[in-house]
Amino acid sequence: MELLEVRGITKKYAKFTLRDISFSLPAGYIMGYVGRNGAGKTTTLSAITRLIRPDSGTVTIDGLRFEDDPIAYRDSIGYIGDSSYFPRRMTLRDIRTVLKDFYPSFDAAAFDALAEKWELPDKAQIQTYSRGMKVKLMFAAALCRETKILILDEATTGLDPRVRREILKLLQDYIADGKHSVLFSTHIMEDLQDIADYIFFIERGEKVFCEPKDDILESYLLVKGGPEELTPELERLLIGVEKHDYGFQALYPTDSALALPPALSAEKPTIDQIVVHILEGRE
Repeated sequence: MELLEVRGITKKYAKFTLRDISFSLPAGYIMGYVGRNGAGKTTTLSAITRLIRPDSGTVTIDGLRFEDDPIAYRDSIGYIGDSSYFPRRMTLRDIRTVLKDFYPSFDAAAFDALAEKWELPDKAQIQTYSRGMKVKLMFAAALCRETKILILDEATTGLDPRVRREILKLLQDYIADGKHSVLFSTHIMEDLQDIADYIFFIERGEKVFCEPKDDILESYLLVKGGPEELTPELERLLIGVEKHDYGFQALYPTDSALALPPALSAEKPTIDQIVVHILEGRE
């Protein structure tokens, strides 16, 4: 059984609809959830965490639905967002009390150990914390419980490179026992290039693809050449052609039957380049 199962999630708003989103994530893996602003990433994560109620569809975490046991379902999720969800005037002591009352599996000793490790002030109000300290506080609140999945929504945005590396190492350690998973929504594709096992790409509320990262990277080449190499026959096969005065750049599907002209340069693309060119091609 997959650790996270999302089946047919749909949510309609006046100007946006999340349509029939389905995917699964096995234990011990990290999935990157990518798309431009407004594509539906946060709506999907909000449906999984039950911050919103989807119009249709089901979500199970280790076989458990929210409807079966709301308290246990929420206790199995650790959520880290792009901003702190704790009241600004709370202190670490206040948060410890709230977590103890709200989550059955809360471990105060584990919370205190993480707070000490990350040098989080005990008496200062959360509004005085730096961006990095607030993110670490959210991780402490998630890791001191018996969570099964971490859900990150732009959690590394705005962090300095040192703290970002620390967070990415933390995610890898979290899944190392093969019993936990991470769903990671981010615009920083470099982070996913290093740690993601799967990539889900969403655009305008619909799935574009959901595949193992290595399979996606092997499916395309990034090709560059001069204007004379861009024949109509070749252009029909390319994805997201970007033309400039000195030539062009585009994605080339590796399963194409047409051989590349020898004058073209070809290299393996990054996840960021694949997403950008696919978006360009859809436009």
